[in-house]
Amino acid sequence: MPPSPNPFPRGKPAAMSTVPSDIEIAQAATLRPIAEVASEVGLGPDDILLYGRYKAKITPEAIAARKPKGRLVLVAGINPTPAGEGKSTVTIGVGQALRKLGKKVVICVREPSLGPVFGVKGGAAGGGYAQVIPMDEINLHFTGDFHAITSAHNLLSAMLDNHIHHGNALGIDSRRITWPRTIDMNDRALRSIIVGLGGLNGGPSREERFVIVPGSEIMAILCLATDLTDLEARLSRIIVGLTRDRKPIRAADLKASGAMTLLLKDAMLPNLVQTLEGGPVLVHGGPFGNIAHGCNSIVATKLGLALGDIVLTEAGFGADLGAEKFLNIKCRIGGLKPEAVIIVATVRALKMHGGVKKDALGTPDLAALQRGMVNLEAHVRNVQKFGLPVVVAMNRFLSDTKEEQDAVIAAAKSWGARAALSDVWARGGDGGLEVGRELLAVLDEGKADFKPLYDAALPIKKKIEIIATEIYGADGVNFTATAEKAIAQCEEMGMGQTPVCMAKTQYSLSDDATKLGRPKGFRINVRDVYPSAGAGFVVALAGEIMTMPGLSRTPSAEAIRVHPDGRIEGLF
Repeated sequence: MPPSPNPFPRGKPAAMSTVPSDIEIAQAATLRPIAEVASEVGLGPDDILLYGRYKAKITPEAIAARKPKGRLVLVAGINPTPAGEGKSTVTIGVGQALRKLGKKVVICVREPSLGPVFGVKGGAAGGGYAQVIPMDEINLHFTGDFHAITSAHNLLSAMLDNHIHHGNALGIDSRRITWPRTIDMNDRALRSIIVGLGGLNGGPSREERFVIVPGSEIMAILCLATDLTDLEARLSRIIVGLTRDRKPIRAADLKASGAMTLLLKDAMLPNLVQTLEGGPVLVHGGPFGNIAHGCNSIVATKLGLALGDIVLTEAGFGADLGAEKFLNIKCRIGGLKPEAVIIVATVRALKMHGGVKKDALGTPDLAALQRGMVNLEAHVRNVQKFGLPVVVAMNRFLSDTKEEQDAVIAAAKSWGARAALSDVWARGGDGGLEVGRELLAVLDEGKADFKPLYDAALPIKKKIEIIATEIYGADGVNFTATAEKAIAQCEEMGMGQTPVCMAKTQYSLSDDATKLGRPKGFRINVRDVYPSAGAGFVVALAGEIMTMPGLSRTPSAEAIRVHPDGRIEGLF
């Protein structure tokens, strides 16, 4: 492995009582030229398309010429809390650690959405000394992939309304249009609107809604397509609405898929960047884990498996959402066989699951920790149902006591998992060596026997019930009359034998965000189901989940500014 320059020219403190902000750490780092990072995994100058000195896309020819051979590891987490878990940070940090241990590792993660960046969650490029850089560019416009998805999605919306305006030869029922518009911003005012006002030339007046870009079916299609041919075929299958006699109208009927494919041509190519320690990272695609399938692209993952011996990838939110969808949807569609799962937890978050308020999390409370560990146990045992070994990464916070940390690690081992302390936020790759060694031990044992949880050929209701009872721990599922009707319609359209993408709150195993820990005696409430025919799954809306988030009372955007010299302040 070629030596990399010191990434911390200002010095990296040994005893981390305080750590600078993420943006300060990122701005202080010295980046390797991206061509040098590419060469580390066997990519030459003709294999990359440069986006400046520190970003590149991989050419279609380079992708086609390489076949997957590496070992796939998923990083998941417990149900998130305001206390913080650090799943992306651990993914990057353990990747840095494996590189220090002499392994040829490629990290594959999702692109951040502007919605959370300017909302509550902040950026999504890791944290502390376990980050992907250039962090500011990755969190903002990056290489334009999200803009391309937005344009392709809204082109289809425009062509749909244009078709109706010019005579509606297809007989589209404007009351049964299911295709929304999209924007990559949290904007609750766009959840339900009226379009087409302004007279005869204003287009057809009708009800409309927006979804955030990570919830767009185009995002899902981009992440599940294998090449441009497959991409266009999937785009053609998108259902935009129904005719007056309730027949589906597809993007192909509107002759939109060719132009949409053109808009997405470059967005299909994975983006190569680097960790703070100079290791290779593929950042591509960004579906949310709560309202979408929560995984980076199949193209990027398979490319990572072709370039490295080990691929670390993450899936959105807790293992009840991102991991379940990664294993039941992405791996099924992509023919992927993961060999291990890292589940990230923190003492702070587990104590919150045990009933402790956020302002009291710094106080040692072993009893609350024990109560909250049922959430971690649920996720460990759920992953084991897929035939995969688990490594619990106990992500360290400065307020943790050794007794609390030891209690979590001991509990994880009692459930048949390996476990180790992670300190990657404060120490980078060095802080992930223990987790890295446990992971390598798991891979050396070779005990993985991966299998999806359900047969995709089962009826839609049965698949939803399996997810609800086996993964969430529900007693069963309540389907509204609307959902019952929608399921019947999906099955009539030929969508009955596809995977199910559950849209549910990320904060609880149930569909009630207030039920922390491991709730019992509840049922999942499915209020609607709709087809994502291009993506190749149906989406089930549970509880009060929304596909267009809103900003908080005090959004992160209020603290962000750029100085005259270009220095950014407040970006996480």
